[in-house]
Amino acid sequence: MTIDEQIAYLKKGLAELIREEELRERLTQSAKTGVPLRIKAGFDPTAPDLHLGHTVLLRKMKHFQDLGHTVIFLIGDNTGLIGDPTGRNTTRPPMTPEEIDKNAETYKTQVFKILDPVKTEVRFNSEWLAPMQFIDIVTLCSKYTVARLLERDDFAKRFKEGIPISLHELLYPLGQAYDSVALKCDVEMGGTDQKFNLLVGREIQRDFGQPPQIVATTPLLQGTDGVEKMSKSKGNYIGITERPKVMFRKVMGISDDLMWRYYELLTDKSLSEVAELRGRQEPMAAKQALARIIVADFHSGEAADQAQADFDREVREGQVPSDIETITLPNGVGNSLPKILLAAGLADSRTDAERKVKAGAVEINGDRHASLTIALPPGQHVFRLGKKWKRIQV
Repeated sequence: MTIDEQIAYLKKGLAELIREEELRERLTQSAKTGVPLRIKAGFDPTAPDLHLGHTVLLRKMKHFQDLGHTVIFLIGDNTGLIGDPTGRNTTRPPMTPEEIDKNAETYKTQVFKILDPVKTEVRFNSEWLAPMQFIDIVTLCSKYTVARLLERDDFAKRFKEGIPISLHELLYPLGQAYDSVALKCDVEMGGTDQKFNLLVGREIQRDFGQPPQIVATTPLLQGTDGVEKMSKSKGNYIGITERPKVMFRKVMGISDDLMWRYYELLTDKSLSEVAELRGRQEPMAAKQALARIIVADFHSGEAADQAQADFDREVREGQVPSDIETITLPNGVGNSLPKILLAAGLADSRTDAERKVKAGAVEINGDRHASLTIALPPGQHVFRLGKKWKRIQV
């Protein structure tokens, strides 16, 4: 590729690039010297699983790899002890080192579903942050002012509203910035909500005599609800390690408008290809194709075939799933349908079970059942409550 073609390839799917002319210069220099650029993105291991929202960034990192550059997947095992305050209106509860180590191990296996392991450095920022002495931290803090930190939207909002800001939270952007110094980054990537932290990195690198990193931000992916950004805590996520049929069904549940955004951010199709597809293909068929692409990316083509077959059979045709769990009723449940639902895990409480029965939401062996009592003959019976299925052995 020419430099212009590389720039166009790398800009696809980016929200912002600061600064394009600097990236052009470094790509040109890399081509002359044969020295690859160093591309960094940091992930605090605050949850054990990655979801599709994370992969927007990972896919763009892979594009740098495609051009021969080195990607650094940085696990923030030390900054994770603080917790990124971005977008939060309260202090994040601290995680234990044990929790962070456990989550970090799962990250290392998941990222290589997208990134090329040969061209990826997996690093932990405890390598350079943990050995720092108090004088080193003081020196780092002297390079930035409290006033500048309080310009950050979430800090400014909390300060204005009198919501406490713990001193250690102010250290987070500086810790992330020092990561760029330690790794001698050419480019740091993050979501649009990370822009402040990434720009701090540019300034701190200058103070340490390094060329300031290029900042590349990616859009935040909306979750399956189409409102909030994808987050496991909000329950609107699609995990990259979820079963193929679960992934397929979740994709099929998003809105038609959101589907095209997913095409743009989660596939390699160009914007013109997405626009052409939008103009000629019926939404249901397009959504099925998207679901197949996503399942195949994280599992296999065969898994995508089976996931679609399961969806057609179980959702579109309403047939019994082939892999539903079989529950043997414990003694003492009797003929109480709410007790049966509770024992089978189909209701959260006795009150919840009664409400669902009275609403006619319970289906037994294909028939709706609205009575609070039922006499089940010995054998197996298929219960359905919304999307939940259980086979109950009496």
